[in-house]
Amino acid sequence: MKLDDRRQFLNLSGLVEGGLILVAFLIGWIFDVDPIEHLKFSWAALVWGALAALPMFGLFVLSQRLTFNPLGRIRRFLLEALGPSLAACRWYDLILLAALAGWAEEILFRGLLQTWIEKSFESTTAGLIGSNVLFGLAHLITPTYALFAGVMGLYLGFLFDATGERNLLAPITTHALYDYLAFVMVVRSYRREYGKQDDADDTQSANRDLPPL
Repeated sequence: MKLDDRRQFLNLSGLVEGGLILVAFLIGWIFDVDPIEHLKFSWAALVWGALAALPMFGLFVLSQRLTFNPLGRIRRFLLEALGPSLAACRWYDLILLAALAGWAEEILFRGLLQTWIEKSFESTTAGLIGSNVLFGLAHLITPTYALFAGVMGLYLGFLFDATGERNLLAPITTHALYDYLAFVMVVRSYRREYGKQDDADDTQSANRDLPPL
């Protein structure tokens, strides 16, 4: 796949994230766990989720600024592996990708795995830790990135119960908004570092209209 082929990247992303949702429902069906049992609309969950994305994004920005070598390797990976593909996307593609990732990963890791492990071990702590060990391993790009993802997963796991009533909408909102902001930052960093421009119509992106970060 060409790294800057927008259509291929979107199709692959859709297949991967859509596959996570199917896996969640399949495992849930086998073990009698409903991955969306605790998903309900709530303004409180939306507000909590939106506000909770800001500290996560602040930590991401800090990680991109620091010169610590393991963080530098993560930054290089994001720019070289994801930069061309994300830069080829339009602004609404990035919203779609972030929303899909937020829904798919939270349904699998919080809606299914955290709930399932809790029930299996009769322990909320086991559910929180176990699901996020798996969440970190699923993001094993580097050991540091896996650790970073695992800590973020714990944060999202706490948000699952942040409104006083367990609601999957809160971590979904946080995850999706964080991913969108991170995508925008990666695109801007990639274009700044590699001098990419929006000249060709077939790869033109409306990201120039995105707010500066």
